[in-house]
Amino acid sequence: MLLKFIVCFIAGIGAGLGTGFAGMSAAAVISPMLITFLGFDPYMAVGIALASDILASAVSTYTYAKNKNIDIKNGIVMMVFILFFTLIGSYTASLVPSNTMGSFSTVMTLFLGIRFIAKPITEPKARLKNATKKQKIIQSAICGTIVGLICGFVGAGGGMMMLFVLTSVLGYELKTAVGTSVFVMTFTALTGSVSHFAIGGKPDRWALIFCVLSTLIWARIAAVLANKASPKTLNRITGVILVILGAAVLAVNFLK
Repeated sequence: MLLKFIVCFIAGIGAGLGTGFAGMSAAAVISPMLITFLGFDPYMAVGIALASDILASAVSTYTYAKNKNIDIKNGIVMMVFILFFTLIGSYTASLVPSNTMGSFSTVMTLFLGIRFIAKPITEPKARLKNATKKQKIIQSAICGTIVGLICGFVGAGGGMMMLFVLTSVLGYELKTAVGTSVFVMTFTALTGSVSHFAIGGKPDRWALIFCVLSTLIWARIAAVLANKASPKTLNRITGVILVILGAAVLAVNFLK
């Protein structure tokens, strides 16, 4: 029980900081930790990670919305398309080797971490400022389709894909991108965790409780700090956290 608490608490720290600062899915951190150090079934580990994402993303969403760093209208459009096309993409998931899931998410984490450190995104890009409401909706639908297909096919990396799309493709500045990302992740994590537990059965109760609480606490702390930080500082902090988490996940996968 003590080992379970320690592993889940440490996993929750990484997942919570990743969620609050970068809109990162807890599955990228919690799943490999539970599988490697506690011997959990991969499918159940992902279910627990997604369940941990729900409250962590919800409280982060509240914090970002309170500070007006969120785009709910376009976020809803993206969410609908992500959920729908994730189902379509999942039909081809059996063609992907099991280690591809972790590899894709880890690569995205490291790439974005380095990008935010080297080239901070401090304000919305011109293409976002000049876009009409209709253009924004269409762009959100297209990007939601792409993210959904990739997540359904690969199985992970939704938070990182959304952050990449929102900042690099749509042109959001980092705070609004993260706020919108955690808003979408609240509902995608809810859908994913319910389906995992419905198919795979009841999760380990104590591991679920420890992971949910730890992720929730650290996500709240990270979201509050992120919204108080200057844009350039937030970029650097987010970049460092993503690089550290990416490297840590690589190390855990190597141990596995």
